Amino acid sequence: MLRRLYDWTLRMADHPHALWVLAVVSFVESSVFPIPPDVLMIPMILARPSRAWLIALVALVSSVLGGLLGYAIGALAYEQLGQPILESLGKGDAMAEFSTRFNDFGFWAVLTAGITPFPYKVITIMSGWTGMPLFTFIATSILARGIRFFLVAGLLWKYGTPVRDFIEKRLGLVTIAFVVLLFGGFYLIKLL
Repeated sequence: MLRRLYDWTLRMADHPHALWVLAVVSFVESSVFPIPPDVLMIPMILARPSRAWLIALVALVSSVLGGLLGYAIGALAYEQLGQPILESLGKGDAMAEFSTRFNDFGFWAVLTAGITPFPYKVITIMSGWTGMPLFTFIATSILARGIRFFLVAGLLWKYGTPVRDFIEKRLGLVTIAFVVLLFGGFYLIKLL
């Protein structure tokens, strides 16, 4: 089943509308969707390495725009939308205490969440809710998401064939590692 899903994803990565799908996934992942854009980005770059930089740019721009939606949710509709989203991630109770300290290390929180598997949507909503300066949020988001997406693109562009061979030979192991990283990010939220 994993092999068929992997092969389908690689075929879809070369589809004419793949960049639009990546843009939508990157946008909604930054505010509400739990699956990171890397799930699409990696096979898209492996399928067409010559488009690595364009793929990273689409992910970056749409992710930052989606982050602005998360910021707006936090700033304008925290109780109606932001709080239920954060509660679904297990962070509802700790938000009030956390908000008093958030802006003291807000730059580092946005930078860390933007680069790591930590769910970025938590930080985008918190940034709006706590009133982080919008310029700081946007600049840090561009920096963090740029580092993450262009690093992935650069590594896959340079080492794409060996990476693809490694993934194809160890698809089960790679899938398990990805799931562990994804759930590890959610676990880190619970620890905060």
